Amino acid sequence: MILEFTAFLALAIWCYLALGRGGFWRCAERDDGTPPPPAIWPRIAVVIPARDEAGVIARCLGSLLTQDYQGTWSVIVVDDNSSDGTAAVASNAAADRDAQNRLRIVPGAALPRGWTGKLWALSQGIAAADALDYTVDYFLLSDADIVYAPEMLRWLVAYTVSCGAVLSSLMVKLRCESAAERFLIPAFIFFFQMLYPFSWVNRADRRIAAAAGGCMLVRADTLRDIGGIAAIRDALIDDCALARKLKAKGPIWLGLTDRVTSIRSYPRWSDIARMVSRSAYAQLRYSPVILAATALALVVTFTVPPVAALMGGEYASLFGLMAWATMALLFAPTLRFYGVSPWLGIALPAIAFAYLMFTLNSAIQSVRGQGGLWKGRFQATRAR
Repeated sequence: MILEFTAFLALAIWCYLALGRGGFWRCAERDDGTPPPPAIWPRIAVVIPARDEAGVIARCLGSLLTQDYQGTWSVIVVDDNSSDGTAAVASNAAADRDAQNRLRIVPGAALPRGWTGKLWALSQGIAAADALDYTVDYFLLSDADIVYAPEMLRWLVAYTVSCGAVLSSLMVKLRCESAAERFLIPAFIFFFQMLYPFSWVNRADRRIAAAAGGCMLVRADTLRDIGGIAAIRDALIDDCALARKLKAKGPIWLGLTDRVTSIRSYPRWSDIARMVSRSAYAQLRYSPVILAATALALVVTFTVPPVAALMGGEYASLFGLMAWATMALLFAPTLRFYGVSPWLGIALPAIAFAYLMFTLNSAIQSVRGQGGLWKGRFQATRAR
């Protein structure tokens, strides 16, 4: 009887997710169309925080320094105390494209107490942009492992201006080549969209706010209005924290793209586990109660359906099979976007269980004072 009830509950949850959660699963919010060009192209500063990014930053800068943007723009790389020659690689990438006048490399200062490393680097980059010989209208905040199609700066600026957004963000297409990536990465995007339906993020009448930190175009005056990057200086999930601050000031937009990609690789299962564990407990506000509720919700939503389908009685089996089939069907558009067989949707319960383990590990690491480990720094100070 209990299994029958929980299987029915799981089916009800998936019916709600299919019909009442902003159609997140359709992957419909994209960088489609050709937005009208602005009458005057805004002045842009691209700010890239870079800590030990020698392996990827040349390709990132190569794609940025060849953008066909028609306005005034420049690129600022903040070398966040790298030990692998990141600054030299960045300088050589600009020299290879005869674009030294467009690139400025800022040596990062020591990390002060109360800041996460990335946000401190961004703050220094924005301060350097304020010292340029032109007034910046928008900042493009980019990770160092992101590669842009030649038209993307122009497209993103035109779209942002045309819809009057104070923040436009692209969920870059993550690398999906290794077995671990193909099994786990599409689900990462699926779960993110489930938490933050992009269509709701993009509506002014919805409070939900989110962004993807790898590629965010932010209006400079609005960023100053909220107190700059310092307003979120200790946020581990900095992109969504910034989105919440900015949505209180004006419209924001978030969409999928396959024209902006991440080249950071996750060849092993443990690489993805570390990536997820770094911020999963922060997403739960470091709360054991929310962690327990999340674990229970994941078990009911993802684990009960296959258990009921394979081991339950007549009705439990029916409800479980229907819920399992529904989740697989909803997962299919994300799998297709990543070029993975939709049949992998059958394995979504196992994938969700893996993410539950990553989340529990994140909580354990935070309790030990080792939360938010990234590039040799523990940053989840709130859990200590």
